[in-house]
Parts: sequence; structure tokens; C-alpha cells
Amino acid sequence: MSELIVGRNNVLAALDAQRSLNKIYVAKSFRGDLQTLLDLAREQGCPLQFVPREKLDGLAGGLNHQGVLAEAAPWQYVELAELLARLEPAAKPLLLVLAGIEDPHNLGALLRIGECAGVSGVILPRRRSVQLTAAVARVSMGAIETVPVSRVGNLAQTLETLKKAGFWLAAADMEGQSFWQMKWDFPVALILGGEGKGVPRLLKEKSDFIVGIPVQGKVNSLNVSVAGAVILYEILRQRTGPDGLPGN
Repeated sequence: MSELIVGRNNVLAALDAQRSLNKIYVAKSFRGDLQTLLDLAREQGCPLQFVPREKLDGLAGGLNHQGVLAEAAPWQYVELAELLARLEPAAKPLLLVLAGIEDPHNLGALLRIGECAGVSGVILPRRRSVQLTAAVARVSMGAIETVPVSRVGNLAQTLETLKKAGFWLAAADMEGQSFWQMKWDFPVALILGGEGKGVPRLLKEKSDFIVGIPVQGKVNSLNVSVAGAVILYEILRQRTGPDGLPGN
């Protein structure tokens, strides 16, 4: 079954990643610069079809296609062993473990945030979690093509595997110690929980640290993608110098 890649930037990212695309649809009424996309499509032998915008509306199923849409083979997941084999512990890699994220917008946002913050990979459970879809891809703005995503059957067992691979486990929870008090100078797997549920108890028990984000308002928690962004960028801040370059 084909997957849909929706939006000009997402289709460009797929072409840049040399993903196998079956066909690219472009609205006849499209206004804007398409030259780079057209050149890449021709170089890779991907068929192009200019169609009425109404056809794209029907294919996109309500997603904002911006006049460009592509059909592609389903997104590929990376085996956990393969993901870990790519990483060098001395480089202090950063992984995101997402426990029960059900909103595709949150997963797409976390992929985009993770790509910007230098995350080496994302780990999802096979069940009770949103998977890689066109809606996730649309929000990720191309990050779905560059951030490796591994899908596992048992998150608790996966945490044990990560520990053996040299990772320290940090679960995000509103009752945890302030994440500002942490010195994030080690390989870390940051565990984020699902919307409204948080990180499951068993995963927190297996974690080395429980970290929280201080809040001062009457609302006592943040959206999971926002919370992820706050913590990931604190890790990035600590790991870079004042000029934004990797620190010594």
C-alpha cells in the first residue's frame, strides 16, 4: 500500500533522501518555485503529473497539500540493533523513546524538534502508539525522511537493551527533579509519555533519572511535544559552546 507525502517541502525532503516515489502530483494552478523539485524528480526518474487542484484535495483527505503531493512506498523502520550499531557511545548520542504517543501531530512535531536538536533516533512501541503516516510526515516538515525510527514490541525490554548499550535513561514526569539540575554529558535515552497519561510506571521504575519541567502558572503540565522541545534544547545548550558549536 502506498503512503502519501503531502506538501512541497515534504516531497522535496523525500527526493533529497532519494526515497522511492511512485508519482508526484502537482496542481496545474500551482504558483511558486518548483524548479528544484522538478529537477530532482527528473534526475531520479520519478513520474510527474499536473492535475486539477480538486484531484489533490481528494487524494490528501483534508491535509494541506499546498499543491504538491507524492505517492511513495511505506515508510521504513530501522531495526533497533541496526540503529544502535550506527551510534558511537563516546559521541554521547541522544535517543527519544516515545511511550504511547497517539496524536500524529505530536509525533510529527517531535520528529521535527528531534531532527533540529540532534537526536540520533526515535523509538516507538508497535502497539498503542501512532505510527508513521502522511499526517505525521506533514507535521514533521521532512524530518521523517532523516530521523531513524525504530519500532519495538516491548519498551521495558528495550530500555534494558539501551542500558546494556551504554545509555542512561531519563523519564520525563512532572514530579521529577528539575531538568535544569541535570548535567547531560552522557549517552541518554529521553522517555516521553503519551498525552494525558505520561510515562508508564514500569518505565519510570527502570529509569535512572526522573526529570520534570518547573512551571509557575495554574496549568501544571505542557503538551508532550513542547515538553520534549524544552528538554532537548536544554541538552543541546549544555552540549554546545556559547557560539552554538559543539563544546569541548
